[in-house]
Amino acid sequence: MIKKQHIINRFTSYITIDTESDPTSDSTPSTEKQWNLAKKLAEELKEMGMSEVSIDENAYVMATLPSNVDHEVPAIGFVSHFDTSPDFTGANIQPQIVENYDGKDIVLNAAEDIVLSPDYFEDLTQYKGQTLITTNGTTLLGADDKAGITEIMSAVEYLLQHPEIKHGPIKVGFTPDEEIGRGAHKFDVEKFGAKWAYTMDGSQIGELEYENFNAAGADVKVKGKIVHPGYAKGKMVNSMYIAQDFVNSLPRLETPEHTEGRQGFFHLTQISGKVEETNMHYIIRDHDKEHFEARKKMMLDLAAEINSQHQKEVITIEIKDQYFNMREKVEPVMHIVDIAEDAMKAVDVEPIIKPIRGGTDGSQLSFMGLPCPNIFAGGHNFHGRYEYVPVESMIKATEVIVKIAELTAEKNKS
Repeated sequence: MIKKQHIINRFTSYITIDTESDPTSDSTPSTEKQWNLAKKLAEELKEMGMSEVSIDENAYVMATLPSNVDHEVPAIGFVSHFDTSPDFTGANIQPQIVENYDGKDIVLNAAEDIVLSPDYFEDLTQYKGQTLITTNGTTLLGADDKAGITEIMSAVEYLLQHPEIKHGPIKVGFTPDEEIGRGAHKFDVEKFGAKWAYTMDGSQIGELEYENFNAAGADVKVKGKIVHPGYAKGKMVNSMYIAQDFVNSLPRLETPEHTEGRQGFFHLTQISGKVEETNMHYIIRDHDKEHFEARKKMMLDLAAEINSQHQKEVITIEIKDQYFNMREKVEPVMHIVDIAEDAMKAVDVEPIIKPIRGGTDGSQLSFMGLPCPNIFAGGHNFHGRYEYVPVESMIKATEVIVKIAELTAEKNKS
């Protein structure tokens, strides 16, 4: 089956290419360096014998593995993103290979005393005896989502090498800028040509997700009035105190650090201020559409209440929707989730079906006409120095892709 060293070599060749995206850039891709991996992937797809390989002006890479059966099978797709998060540096990644993990602390960087410990990251314990790929403690790893790319590339390569495995048309797509919320913005669904697809962008082995947050961003501007503090009585209006009132009036326990599962939240991600003006940015998240709308209204009502107290507009809020829960687009075609679940069980992976506490390209693609559940890629602790991925999880994800292709062909026999 899938060879471990082949997976390791492919994965490390991808993560050592810096592809960090930039939310302040208006271009696509947002960073020029993302082209380096996009071009490499396009060349590899051509070399392995994929058809219709393309890379467009925005660095979206697509290719087709033609059907090898004589009956009609719907085209299905697999999608991953090649950018890495700007939350932590992805430059000069130096992966460490931990063979036969003993279940104890892993020293990532002795000089800086950076340790990956199962006492803090309990998920490590389930991978005792396996091969882990970690960082050296100074960068992220990039398993989000180069593990997904590795799995898709390895799966189509395996299918090409094993024509005895029957499958319909398989589409693959690799996108830039997912980490800054733009991965699907310029994805050509019609050109891709799949009836449905799967993003390989989940975390631990077994994850299968078709629900995600409804998401919005809120920019809050608070206006004050600066007056010399020695003569300020009755005249100064300190915007930072008003901002503090706003923050403290939102439900304190409805924040990321106090919620889980399907519980939504308000998350203050940025604040900067002086007496004259304070600016805050929030993200608003909820799986339930009605609760999501209620959260947005709560912020607007709170601003209106504070404005009425000051008898003038001291707070303004601009709220923009970002993405929506894919569940409403996937539920009418639940057989695509069933196929993924059956594929996991067929390769001895226990499915873990749960909502995503975030969003993926799949959520936007689902609303663009391409229903797109999310499957595990195997990594843990994304976006930071403690990121790691078990090689065995990547192998299993690759096997799941192969089995999905096989089951889709079987289920569509006339």
